Amino acid sequence: MVLNKAYKFRIYPNEEQRVLFAKTFGCVRFVYNKMLGEKIAYYNACGGSLKVTPAKYKGEHGFLKEVDSLALANAQLNLEAAYRNFFRDKSIGFPKFKSKHKDKKSYTTYLVNGNMRFEGKCFVLPKLGRVRVKRHREIPDGYKLKSATISQSPSGKYHVSVLYEYEAEIEPVVARSVIGLDFSMAELYISSDGNKPEYPGYYRQAQKKLARMQRALSKMVKHSNNYYKQKHKIARLHDHVASQRKDFLHKQSWQITNANDCVAIEDLGMKAMARALNFGKSVSDNGWGMFSSFLGYKLREHGKQLIKVDKWFPSSKTCSRCGAVKRELALSDRVYICCCGNIIDRDVNAAINIRDEAMRIMALA
Repeated sequence: MVLNKAYKFRIYPNEEQRVLFAKTFGCVRFVYNKMLGEKIAYYNACGGSLKVTPAKYKGEHGFLKEVDSLALANAQLNLEAAYRNFFRDKSIGFPKFKSKHKDKKSYTTYLVNGNMRFEGKCFVLPKLGRVRVKRHREIPDGYKLKSATISQSPSGKYHVSVLYEYEAEIEPVVARSVIGLDFSMAELYISSDGNKPEYPGYYRQAQKKLARMQRALSKMVKHSNNYYKQKHKIARLHDHVASQRKDFLHKQSWQITNANDCVAIEDLGMKAMARALNFGKSVSDNGWGMFSSFLGYKLREHGKQLIKVDKWFPSSKTCSRCGAVKRELALSDRVYICCCGNIIDRDVNAAINIRDEAMRIMALA
């Protein structure tokens, strides 16, 4: 079986390399916006689809020749993917122009003729040469380098995410232990065996400090030195909160993977849930979507299963003992009471139903 795995490392470019990184970010954004503008104009004029490539603009704009051509080619692939996603699902939204100030600064390049590799404490990149890297783990033998994504966070840190391809013989594990997990905003999840891990709420903890820093920012002169220093401090705090959350989710997903052969969760749309319930901060701070993806690849690497139950499955309204379905169940009802005498915590009841539904799906497969 051929699998992919990404490793993310912190890189420390020198001043010249930082300038070239900024130029590459800008050129990728410029080409993306140019191609999108031409496609929209052609559609409005002719009603058809126009295929454009970055090579078209290199004659008109000489600065595009100074950056990695594969990074520009990837901008074309991203635009085509955005178009396909829109026509597949209109709720995703039509591709938008990229902003210099709002969009993430990143680009992806591919391995061609050994143009990327690790050399001691450096990573070699096209057009940039050797960039110093903090290599916190070794790459196993037999892994083949495929691509690298370079990104800059709002706090100014640079990272390279290196994608590898490898072959592995993964023996499927017989699912002897199955656990169901129900999403919870107060905790991270509630399991079918009643476990409720205490979620620290890292964003909530940092909210007061963040509010003070943002108040101070609002009183500063825009675009002054102090203004940019304060923005950098706020970005560093956001980085710290995100790192805390990711560390917690990695540890929890490892614990569940090691203890169970199969994990069942609901296939939830977290963005839609945040809008519908008006709980945007709580849903985002919980990080359920990231937790689900961590669980997925960890279980897959060990030959185990992650089963996603349909989001319309009435896990909360169904009695886990007799199977009766309540037509009306308010969000404020935290205890599920059934006519069969079953009195159980609402979320534990839902987790048990998710587990049982996953076992039914496995039996049918």
